[in-house]
Amino acid sequence: MIQAVGVVIPAHNEEDLLPSCLAAVREATRRLHRTAVHIVVVADACTDGTAEQARRGGAVVREIQARCVGSARRTGMREVLRRTRHLDRGRVWLATTDADTLVPPEWLGQQLHYATDGWDAVVGTVTVTDWSEHPPGVPSRFHQRYRSGGPGTHPHVHGANLGFTASAYLVAGGFRPRRTAEDHALVASLTAAERRILRTTEINVLTSARRHARAPRGFSQLLSSLAGPAQPGAAELAGAEAQASPARAAEARAG
Repeated sequence: MIQAVGVVIPAHNEEDLLPSCLAAVREATRRLHRTAVHIVVVADACTDGTAEQARRGGAVVREIQARCVGSARRTGMREVLRRTRHLDRGRVWLATTDADTLVPPEWLGQQLHYATDGWDAVVGTVTVTDWSEHPPGVPSRFHQRYRSGGPGTHPHVHGANLGFTASAYLVAGGFRPRRTAEDHALVASLTAAERRILRTTEINVLTSARRHARAPRGFSQLLSSLAGPAQPGAAELAGAEAQASPARAAEARAG
């Protein structure tokens, strides 16, 4: 039985979108019973009111100057692990999302359901909320190419929708201090460590399609590529979620 849950949200100048993200996360935590919850926002190199908004939203705040999403997620996970150090690591669930993302009310409950069934990690999907910054053809191209890997499963990895036991996270070595592809690198390490990983389309979050990316070569660049003359196909879309990382390429082959 999971006794504690930690939710980590990296944030770089996210004062506008973070309040809605935190409200959605808090709603998801209300579905949990007899489970301690720790919500940690890592304000990374922020020059706006991100940290203040996070505190107003009831989150623990850690401020760093790394300008690196991998370092931010790692810092947040370290804080949750510190706060739950008295518990068995197999009974602590770690989840992560992004500041421009809205998780559904059942987000954590579904993850914990799968944890009870013996899964070490859960990898969900994303739906884009607002296409206003993109040309008209981009939404249909994205939906055509954002394919599933079979009934109920998929080949994608999103830092906006991940969960895993603390024990699996530690065995995998945690998030690497990477400016991009830190999510794929972690899932690759979980795969290499022979952890049980569930890729499911049943857990889906809403994320933004903004063109101003926070991480280089990440989801924003992927969406922008769909507007160009050379558009990725279905297989390339999954692989293009991170580029040229050996760990990410290995994870893509394993998936």
